[in-house]
Amino acid sequence: MSSPAKVLDPAFQGVGQKPGTEIWRIENFQPVPLPKSDYGKFYMGDSYIVLQTTTSKGGSYLYDIHFWIGKDTTQDEAGTAAIKTIELDAVLGGRAVQHRELQGHESDKFLSYFKPCIIPLEGGIATGFKKPEEEEFEKRLYVCRGKRVVRLKQVPFARSSLNHDDVFILDTQNKIYQFNGANSNIQERAKALEVIQFLKEKYHDGTCDVAIVDDGKLDTESDSGEFWVLFGGFAPIGKKVHNEDDLIPETYPAKLYSITDGEVKIVEGELSKGLLENNKCYLLDCGAEVFVWVGRVTQVEDRKAASQAAEDFVGSQQRPKATRITRVIQGYETNSFKANFDSWPAGSTAPGGEEGRGKVAGT
Repeated sequence: MSSPAKVLDPAFQGVGQKPGTEIWRIENFQPVPLPKSDYGKFYMGDSYIVLQTTTSKGGSYLYDIHFWIGKDTTQDEAGTAAIKTIELDAVLGGRAVQHRELQGHESDKFLSYFKPCIIPLEGGIATGFKKPEEEEFEKRLYVCRGKRVVRLKQVPFARSSLNHDDVFILDTQNKIYQFNGANSNIQERAKALEVIQFLKEKYHDGTCDVAIVDDGKLDTESDSGEFWVLFGGFAPIGKKVHNEDDLIPETYPAKLYSITDGEVKIVEGELSKGLLENNKCYLLDCGAEVFVWVGRVTQVEDRKAASQAAEDFVGSQQRPKATRITRVIQGYETNSFKANFDSWPAGSTAPGGEEGRGKVAGT
């Protein structure tokens, strides 16, 4: 493998030395450390790299690297984030589990690092955005989903965005409203209140009013009346509309492919650990999740090519956006990867396996 010095980006100097989260934003195709005060804010026009360092039972460090791709980010920036993720892994000794995170389809593991949630924001570095606190305050409507980890998604400020099944948050200059759909559950309502408290502290200096509006209960003299006036008056709301973002990928029996010079070729035969050669990269297609397995003596350039091949593979198959791409290194495979192989000895996880990772909400 090429020496770490050749792939060491100055932004990655001294990383992963203590448990916790470290974040970089891709700016002009370079990773730039994000100030801690901006952790949890993700601009839709940008790509980010997030390193999570945890300690194993034996005391060694375990690494998860996530690259987050905003829905409006350019393909070049997203590609830079993927490549820099591999360089960061090389700096850490080439043993991190790597995860691709698409905006709106983030893993529970990724979301669990940010309490109570991440806030997706319009704009990005290339568009010369202003910070939200510098802008004229804009009403924002969010749908708030999730019982353990919260998924907050901005939706158009319109009555047609509301439905009976979800909890919504309307953030206005002087008041934050929580709209509880009649069919929404109590855990999601409780989580939405945590998010409101967070928005209140972050964008309103802790001073704005908070109001709860229940679906189907109209009192014109109260917060409920005020809420509906903002939408042009009270009127019935429609049923939840499902779109492409709600498609759930299918899981099916795993197929193994070898990756050579960026070319993906099927590997015939029963899936066994013995098929995986330590000087090659492989792609394991499970439908809902696609794994890239990296042999421990492969070069950094081969690892980059393999990650790109996985992106191209998922794109060419027109898989749902929620399809996961996870990269594992030989000797640090996750249980969900190993479960696809008949001959993998039980309990043979290396220190970087999931047994040592502790339980993360929702994983």
